[in-house]
Amino acid sequence: MFEMRRPGLIATLFLACVPLCRADVTNCKCDPAKPETLETRECALCREADKHPADKKFFFLKDNNPRKPNRWMVLPVQHYAVGHSIDELPRSEFNALWAAAIAKAKELWGEEWGVAYNGEQVRTQCHGHIHIGKLLRGVETGKPTVISNVSQIPLSRGKGIWIHASGTKMHVHWGEQICETVLLR
Repeated sequence: MFEMRRPGLIATLFLACVPLCRADVTNCKCDPAKPETLETRECALCREADKHPADKKFFFLKDNNPRKPNRWMVLPVQHYAVGHSIDELPRSEFNALWAAAIAKAKELWGEEWGVAYNGEQVRTQCHGHIHIGKLLRGVETGKPTVISNVSQIPLSRGKGIWIHASGTKMHVHWGEQICETVLLR
């Protein structure tokens, strides 16, 4: 009897997960000037950013998800327009944010570091942030862009980016939506 129901169960589980996989926060309605708009789950990192001095450019935060005990994040303190994309940062701050993420990742994981920024359609938090962790073995796919410094990191343009060490250079993977899955939870 269970064998006959399994395809239906699988289809039901798949359809239940589809909304979770497409967490698009580009239409988030949070407004830091109206604290009541920051009460939704997707605005939790906006609330966290508000706890930090405005003169700081960014801050580090240990991921509080119990399923991600090895993960850190770096976030800009300032809020930006709808979607809070890090692309909206001035280029010097964009570079500094990535440089800080990579430095923290190296501090924590040595040459096995990895950093990842999820695309707009799958982020579950509207306030842009970069995930910091240990790169999983064997995840390298496609033909990455090889760079020497953070000034060569492209804007996300709504897509995800993940970056890791490759000898004295770095590999940049761009174009996927879900990128943090290349890092150890």
